[in-house]
Amino acid sequence: MLAQERYQIILEHLGAEGTATVAQLSALLDASEATVRRDLGALAKEGKLNKVFGGATSVRRMGLVEEHVSLRETQMFPEKDRIAAYAASMIRDDDFVFIDSGTTTACMIPHLKNQRATYVTNGVLHAFRLLRAGFTVYLIGGRLRPATEAVVGSEAMQGLLKYNFTKAFMGTNGISQEKGFTTPDVEEANIKQCAIERSFVSFVLADHTKFNRAFPVSFSRLDACCILTDRMPKGGFDKAIIKEVNL
Repeated sequence: MLAQERYQIILEHLGAEGTATVAQLSALLDASEATVRRDLGALAKEGKLNKVFGGATSVRRMGLVEEHVSLRETQMFPEKDRIAAYAASMIRDDDFVFIDSGTTTACMIPHLKNQRATYVTNGVLHAFRLLRAGFTVYLIGGRLRPATEAVVGSEAMQGLLKYNFTKAFMGTNGISQEKGFTTPDVEEANIKQCAIERSFVSFVLADHTKFNRAFPVSFSRLDACCILTDRMPKGGFDKAIIKEVNL
């Protein structure tokens, strides 16, 4: 089979399924895994797919379009809730905490017990829920992004620069060994990066579906944060700092 024929089959499969492993494509093409990896590398250079550890993802599926936060709240909820409960248990009296916007970090709020800690967030609904629960909370100012209901922009960045957090709890759209922690939006990536840099220790809350996915904008290296997850993925992620929460 000619290379261009293989390319077409690979792209059609990704268009239908969104993702594919090297092993799956090897069987589909009746080609060696080494050949498949070369094909994926060539297509990635042309911007026709996203190459991730062990396979590839569709550019269309991993583009800049995001589901609204209301559609993501129920996805993987049991896993998110267990991860969030563990994260909430880590907060102490003297902590000055940043809680990132996002559906997994939002699950922390019902589990928070420490009324003496202080919380800062860029999530509008996070701030409202924290206030209703009786916590001391600061909401950073800036532009409100409709898709995620997160505060972003230069004003939000300036607001973060005056803070020195003891702990930051972050969300992510994807975790890739090559790209690190990633998200679709540049402005949200800037907020995440700034919060991590202003924190003594940072935790990324992510269920197992976030691994081996790469979105357009990287906001941190893997070794800059601790990962709280429900399931340890295969493929060498143990080289990063991962905390596994047993379900």
